[in-house]
Amino acid sequence: METRQLYDPESSTCSYLVWDRESREAALIDPVQEQLNRDINLVRELDLQLKYTLETHVHADHVTGSGVLRKTFNSIVMVHENSRAKCADVQIKGGDFIPLGTEKIHVLYTPGHTDSDVSYLIPGAVFTGDALLIRDCGRTDFQSGDAGMLYDSITQQLFTLADDTIVYPGHDYGGHSFSSIIEEKLHNPRIGKDTNRDDFIRIMNNLKLPPPQRIHEALPSNLRCGTQGLDLAFSANY
Repeated sequence: METRQLYDPESSTCSYLVWDRESREAALIDPVQEQLNRDINLVRELDLQLKYTLETHVHADHVTGSGVLRKTFNSIVMVHENSRAKCADVQIKGGDFIPLGTEKIHVLYTPGHTDSDVSYLIPGAVFTGDALLIRDCGRTDFQSGDAGMLYDSITQQLFTLADDTIVYPGHDYGGHSFSSIIEEKLHNPRIGKDTNRDDFIRIMNNLKLPPPQRIHEALPSNLRCGTQGLDLAFSANY
């Protein structure tokens, strides 16, 4: 299975185009609306059939491009069943798998940042969304967040994967492209080898972070797959 990492500098969001070499069937994980031209052109240049757009959760810091991609490619929008995103074509849950040509994408339920977070597992790599970041993790102070739940998701789901599994995060704020499970076990200052559950909860409950700048725009729009207030002429251009 092939993977291409894509980046939105404004929101520090990492999106991922994943495809099966033989069938050319593809999935795009966490697309960003402002990067639609780039993503659509890339799918066409690589001669791929975009079958799915996969959300790791309902985002508060950027607006998804999944609605426009569905109009453009007739792709299927998938998001966790807790998301309350009625626009999605399929409500997924942990333990599901998504067929992609001869391959499968496995769905891991990894809540804590929100109660709708999932990670997507392919051979040799996992797309962790905002659950596990590089030397960091997603915040848990709003939008159904729960620090204890996130600790359990990371330690009982993600950290049980093979040590050499590549970690592709949903955001990067430090100039890294990817990490690995063993690196995060050893070196993640929030949830690495020297942090127990109580320590982690205390750390997360005392971060005192400002709210995401686009939260009031992003949340309602993403519950509609990014189409709320979108000029129809904009989507027609694709």
